[in-house]
Amino acid sequence: MQELIIDEEFRTLLPELDSETYAQLEERILENGCFFPLVVWGDILIDGFNRYSICMEHGIPFDTISKTFDGRDEVVIWIIANQVLRRNLSPLQLSYYRGLHYTADKRLVMKSHGRNQYTVLSRQNDGIAKTQPTAARLAEKYRVSPRTIERDAKIAEAINVLGATSPDAKRSVLSGATSITKKHLNDLLSGSEEDIVDIAAKIEDGSFERRRAASQVSDKGDGHSGPDDAGQLPLAVAVRRITDVFLSELCALSGDATAEELRTALKSHIVCLEELLGQL
Repeated sequence: MQELIIDEEFRTLLPELDSETYAQLEERILENGCFFPLVVWGDILIDGFNRYSICMEHGIPFDTISKTFDGRDEVVIWIIANQVLRRNLSPLQLSYYRGLHYTADKRLVMKSHGRNQYTVLSRQNDGIAKTQPTAARLAEKYRVSPRTIERDAKIAEAINVLGATSPDAKRSVLSGATSITKKHLNDLLSGSEEDIVDIAAKIEDGSFERRRAASQVSDKGDGHSGPDDAGQLPLAVAVRRITDVFLSELCALSGDATAEELRTALKSHIVCLEELLGQL
């Protein structure tokens, strides 16, 4: 079998599958083979990392489809486009991918040196004429405001800064295992290296989320939470915490948030409540 190169930057762009989903994928491949081809750029794998891992472990043959790109930034944008189209992403994951797309696109423009690479990239990935600033063009693509795209770039930068200190902390934030507001992520960029290391360590050991949860039910909130929580039903506390996280996300959105952004945030809140309902 062809042995492919695993590029960590490309691999970590993709959310990791949980153990149950990975096991289900493995079972299907063992029964039916690797039905969908893997996508490569030269000898570098850019799509199908889980399928490749399973095939290599069990000696299962696979096919590949080769893509041509002018450089790494174009590969990043292609991977992002696939993720946004194929996955049901959380509001934070959407912000992260939009921010990465914006940053990669800006680098391509800066590298063009007079060549109309922007138009080439638009035709390959966007289908929108490249006569607009990057933020405006991507705002049309993702149906958000240009200011949202620019804020997303800061959020993506903050998550990557956190990931440079702790890949586990980055995965925890993007997967939703750790709840963190966009404002808190933005604050990371102006914080010290010690602050970043401290938050990464708290995320790794779980104390960051517990600290946030405790603050959300403190008596410094809206007058409805405080020491009396200890005597309330666990369900009431859980609902309050989920709602507080939702309200924090709404506060992190500025006044120019689009209806799509608000719908996405609300859907995420509903999913959390449904998960809580399923635990009863």
